[in-house]
Amino acid sequence: MFRFLSFCAVWPLLLCAAAAGESPLPRALSSYPAAPGASLWEVLRQRVEAEPFNLVASLIFLLAICHTFLTARFRHWAHVAEAEHAAKVARRPATDADEDGRPDEVSFKGQILHFFGEVEAVFGIWVLVLAAAIGYHFGWGAVVDYIGRKVNFTEPMFVVVIMAIAGTRPVLRVAEAGLRFIASAGRGTVGAWWLTILIVAPVLGSFITEPAAMTIGALLLARQFYALKPSARFAYATIGLLFVNVSVGGTLTHFAAPPVLMVAAPWQWDTPFMLVHFGWKAVLGIIVSTTIYYAVFRRELAALQEVRQREGRETQPRPETPVPAWIAVVQLAFVAFTVLVAHYPPLFIGGFLFFLAFTQATAHHQGRLELKTPLLVGFFLGGLVVHGGLQGWWIEPVLTRLDEVPLFIGATLLTALNDNAAITYLATLVPDFTDALKYAVVAGAVTGGGLTVIANAPNPAGQSILQRYFPDGVSPLGLLLGALFPTLVMSACFLWL
Repeated sequence: MFRFLSFCAVWPLLLCAAAAGESPLPRALSSYPAAPGASLWEVLRQRVEAEPFNLVASLIFLLAICHTFLTARFRHWAHVAEAEHAAKVARRPATDADEDGRPDEVSFKGQILHFFGEVEAVFGIWVLVLAAAIGYHFGWGAVVDYIGRKVNFTEPMFVVVIMAIAGTRPVLRVAEAGLRFIASAGRGTVGAWWLTILIVAPVLGSFITEPAAMTIGALLLARQFYALKPSARFAYATIGLLFVNVSVGGTLTHFAAPPVLMVAAPWQWDTPFMLVHFGWKAVLGIIVSTTIYYAVFRRELAALQEVRQREGRETQPRPETPVPAWIAVVQLAFVAFTVLVAHYPPLFIGGFLFFLAFTQATAHHQGRLELKTPLLVGFFLGGLVVHGGLQGWWIEPVLTRLDEVPLFIGATLLTALNDNAAITYLATLVPDFTDALKYAVVAGAVTGGGLTVIANAPNPAGQSILQRYFPDGVSPLGLLLGALFPTLVMSACFLWL
């Protein structure tokens, strides 16, 4: 205990110290002793004995996952603390006002609890615990080497940039105009919009990337559907369906879905391969599951249409200053450039700086640039990849002991507990994977991408945009139940077709 407290006491000094040395983390999977014929439990036990920190890192990761399921409780405690603070402030005499004559209305306790109740902050919070544990066991140099050099933050940075660009007014206007044209076939009703967004937007993810598709789909659902206040059951069914559809909707190409990106180069998968083996099955699954949900909730969709008509909400664009076509074209070009250089942070971050300059020069056509949500989502994914990089010691032996169908099911379930891109990345490290096993692990990873908020990289973006329509935030159990049926539909498509 004294050693741990001493380490915490000198932590600020360590932050200023020059770091040296290399981290033993993550340990190469090939460095563990071979154990032919050993059971899974024996293999895991031997790996913990070879590197005891494996267990520490996975226990911290498990606690972080448990924390995600408790965020609603933290938000409830935050509201209670703020209410108590407000009552306490109301009882103070006027002389207790601050220097500007305004009473202290901020509850520090409430703000801290709100922070712990933000899903996007969870893994970042637990990265602090992980960093302290690494520093305690291996020294500060190991912390810097692992987090600063070995963890790849390209995906979190890319998501921040593409979300910020895709969420701007010109891009949304173009996307909404295209989807409006399709929805007009159903006379622009709530049901027509709902079907169009949940079928077309996810498929667009194969060309504009899944994070951009999630951003556009969630923003349009917020405006055309969630603003009408559907029932909790329908709200969760819709967000679950959106997450599953986006997860599989990026499989028509080899560059748009993070789990596919991880395997495309090592396994030499290109867009024609993805279309033949994944794409058409994904589109069919999206159409089937969305149509079934539409049939189940058709009466509520009709009721929401009546609400919109009664409240005077029209399907036509709201009267706003029109965006010149050339501005929309330029910003779509920024989207295309960002997608093209998605693997090269210096290029897409440099492009983003030019984008910021362009939006400043055309500010009267832009609206407010939203950066809070993209930054929070990037923070979430950054924390996730830090934790995920230390989970290969148990994921790899699990994957190697499964046949095709069990591997598909295993990848689907593991995806719910870890980012699906991490699952497919670890699969590329497994030697002698047959083509059938490669298909099974990727199909399972994308199929399970809607079960939890951590299952697929774009999910935090969708949840961050839509969570204001859920009174206590998006419940992990509600999301799981909403995504369960479309997950089963996609499982049938990938396994049996």
